[in-house]
Amino acid sequence: MENHSQGSQSIQDMVIGMSDGLTVPFALAAGLSGAVASSSIILTAGVAEIIAGSIAMGLGGYLAGMAQVNHYNSELKREYEEVELFPDKEKQEVRDVFKEYGLSEHLQNEIAEEMSKDKDKWVQFMMRFELDLNTPDPNRPWKSGLTIATAYIIGGTIPMLPYIFTESSEIGLKFSAILTLIALFIFGIFKSKVTGQPLFSGALKVLLIGALAASAAYAIAKAMGV
Repeated sequence: MENHSQGSQSIQDMVIGMSDGLTVPFALAAGLSGAVASSSIILTAGVAEIIAGSIAMGLGGYLAGMAQVNHYNSELKREYEEVELFPDKEKQEVRDVFKEYGLSEHLQNEIAEEMSKDKDKWVQFMMRFELDLNTPDPNRPWKSGLTIATAYIIGGTIPMLPYIFTESSEIGLKFSAILTLIALFIFGIFKSKVTGQPLFSGALKVLLIGALAASAAYAIAKAMGV
C-alpha cells in the first residue's frame, strides 16, 4: 500500500514537471519567434528559461514536500500531548470512529480500552482515522523536487531541439510546433491513463492547452514586433 502511494506521488510529480516543461518553453519560443528572426537568440532564451524554470519548479516541489512533513510532525506531537493530557476524550474519539462502522457500544468500549494500552498505536490510529494523515516519506521533499525539475528539463528540451538545427526562427517554430504537439498528445495519453480520464479527450485537452498558450504568445509578440 505504501509503495503504491509513493509511486503515485512520483508519477504526480513527473506529470507536473513535464506538463509545464512542454508548455512554458514552447510558448516562450513561439512568442520570440514572432519577434526575432535568429534561432540562436531563441535557443539562448529557451535554455535560460528551462534552467530557471526547473530550479523554481523543483524548489516549489521541495518546499511543498517539506510543508507536508512538517505538518504531519506537528500534528503527531499534538496528538501525543492529547492522549497524555486528555485520555478520556481521545478514547471517546476512538469509540466515535467505530460507532460510524456500526459496532456495538460494548465493542467500542473494548477496542478503545485495548488501544489505549499502546500509546504509539493509539496515536497512529488517531492520525489516520481522526486527522486522515498518513506517515509521509521523510525523503519525499528532495525526491519530489528532483523529479519535478528533471521532468521539466526533459519536457522543455523538446520544443527547443529544432532551433539547434535551424538558423531561421520561423522554420524552427514550424518544426518545434510539430514536435511539441506530438509530444503533448503522447504525454496527454499518459496523463489521462494515470488519472483515469478518457485517453483521446484527455490527450486532446493537453494538446489544445499547449497550442493555445503558444498561439497567444506568438500573436502578442508578432503584434508588438510590428
